[in-house]
Parts: sequence; structure tokens; C-alpha cells
Amino acid sequence: MKRRKFLKGTAMSAVAVSTTGFISFDGSNYVGDCKTTTDILGPFYRPDAPVRNDLVVEHLSGEEVYLQGTIFHDNCSTPLKNAKVELWHCDINEKYDNESDEYRYRATQFTDREGAYSFRTQMPVPYDVGDGTYRPAHFHLMISAPGYQNLVTQLYFTGDPHLDRDRSSKAPHAKSRILDLEKNSDGFLSVPFNVIMEKELDLDPVALEKLEGMFVLEDNHEDVMVFFARDGHLWLKNEVHGELLRYTGDNKFVIPDSHTWGEEKYFFQFQKDGRLAVFRSIDSPGGSTRITKAYRVS
Repeated sequence: MKRRKFLKGTAMSAVAVSTTGFISFDGSNYVGDCKTTTDILGPFYRPDAPVRNDLVVEHLSGEEVYLQGTIFHDNCSTPLKNAKVELWHCDINEKYDNESDEYRYRATQFTDREGAYSFRTQMPVPYDVGDGTYRPAHFHLMISAPGYQNLVTQLYFTGDPHLDRDRSSKAPHAKSRILDLEKNSDGFLSVPFNVIMEKELDLDPVALEKLEGMFVLEDNHEDVMVFFARDGHLWLKNEVHGELLRYTGDNKFVIPDSHTWGEEKYFFQFQKDGRLAVFRSIDSPGGSTRITKAYRVS
């Protein structure tokens, strides 16, 4: 199907699904709850996916599906052009392409002047996380644009039997991201998903829980850091209670006002072996940066 025909046939209706829940058209603008639901950046993200909107792999099975929508500025109504939209998901064999030059089921696209994006791909499947439990089928998205925090999120599908057993998809904040698979005018599956960008994002509680625990420094096992979630924020434990960390996007946090003695930043990253690492960097007033690495042990 040609992209122009596809976009024309799947234009936004009076009520459109978005990361904010539901946005309604009041006659002149789209209005609604602008709170964005987000997630942490998991272990299967690969940067530099090719710019394309067709991800179909002809020799692999899987029903074709079209994901499309509009990216809006934080006023909920103005389309955001040239926003970068990255999509990735697993294949029919429950695998992510983490190595090949083909970047199977990975793509990048930039929104047009109306803020629209669209992808043609094949349906992902649930996959075993290694302990006999399954993650429901899902798409990963990362949307970025100048002036806004990068939005990382996951989309799920109505009717998946694993939704109620997965800690991420069953969380209240994920309800607006469990989407109906519809048939468009050409008989193909279609998923509409619109996004409101924000200058500052809060991680959802379930996403914060994924970062909790004790981390041991790589070069000094006597030195530990303990992170915990409370009141919708991530905290670093200290002698009194904890240092509040402000989320800045892409699994990155900063201690507010730490710049008085050198800005202190924390970057969480899942390693290829499945372990979660955190990198702590301190920028001194003199211009040098000290970086330490720690791994979660509990």
C-alpha cells in the first residue's frame, strides 16, 4: 500500500488513542490529559536503526500490521514535525535482532509537517523471559525532538493472555497503551497511537521499581549504592534518608543542585549478559569528569 493512501485512510478520528489516555476534539483543537506514560530503556534498544517505514521481513511469518499516529507539542494540539520516531520489536521466534546489519524489526522515521508517522511491520509475539513467565507481545517506541525529553514507551494489544501477569502491562499507568487491533479499509491490521511530548517526564512507578536495589562498584566492592523508589521518584540512599534524583530521559538522572560542588549524574544501562549497571559521573567545577560503574546485586 502506498504511504499517501495509507495515511489518508488512517487519519485521526474524533477520539484518538495516545500516551495520555484519550484526546478529544473540541471543534478547533485536540484537548485532553497531557500526562505521558513512559518506561525505562530496556536491554534490546539499538541506536542508528535505518530510516524507513517498512519493516516487513518477507521470509518470516507474522500478520502485517500498520502502526501510525501523530506527534504533538506539549500544548496537546500543535503537530510536531521532524520528531524522530524509533520502533523496535521481537520476531516470530521471540528474538530481537541485536547483531545483524539488517536491523530486522528496527526502524527510524521522522514526522512530516503534520506530525504524522507510520510503520508497516509484522506482529510481534509474547516471549519467555527465562523463568517460565511471558512478556505480552509489544512494540517499543522512542520519540525525540529538540526541547523535549526523549519519550520511551511500550505498546500492548487488547486480548493478549499475558497482560494481567506482566508487571509492566498490568500497571494502571499502562492502560492507555493497551491498544485495539483494528482492520483498516484495505483489510490490514492497524494500530493508531498518538503522542504528546513533554519538556519533563516522570517515570511510571513500575519503571522506577526496575531500577531499585543495591549496586556494588566495579573497582571497589566495599562501596555500594542503594536506590529506592518513593513518591513517584527515584532516590539514592544516604545516612539520613536519601538524595532525590531528577529524571532527565533515557534512563538518566541527576541530583538537583549538585552543580554547586560538581554536577552528579546517574545513567542506568542493561548489559548484554542481562545485568543492570549504573554509571555515576561527577563533573567538577574545574572541568574534569570522574566516572564510576556499579552492578546491581540485589
